[in-house]
Amino acid sequence: MKTTISVSYRSVQLFRILLSGIFLVASFNHILNLEKTINRIDQARFKGIAYFLGNPEYLIIISGVIMMIAGFLLLVGYKTKWAAMALAAVLVPITLTVQVGQIHTLGPLFKNIAILGGLLFFILNDIQTFQKQ
Repeated sequence: MKTTISVSYRSVQLFRILLSGIFLVASFNHILNLEKTINRIDQARFKGIAYFLGNPEYLIIISGVIMMIAGFLLLVGYKTKWAAMALAAVLVPITLTVQVGQIHTLGPLFKNIAILGGLLFFILNDIQTFQKQ
């Protein structure tokens, strides 16, 4: 069963643009502040997740590049579903590694959960065929 909800085209466009901003900023932080990001991983309770996935330095650079490219694609509205899936694939391990298990990062944890909710909106909805009203 498919339910239709009418929403403003402008609101979806604004949502997409605003959501992309955090990934564009984070991508530059990952690439330009590599040592600081590595230190954050090393201080995280679940840093083993990052080390299990590979060399943290390479992971940070790769995630920075993915966030930059997919964040830009989300910003301009090109292949939004694929861009959102790539961003979610980067966001989940970062959240599990850095935010989970640390009481002082509850705010950032729930921020990342909210961001994941925004990405799920673009993953689950066919925005490319969304009609301007």
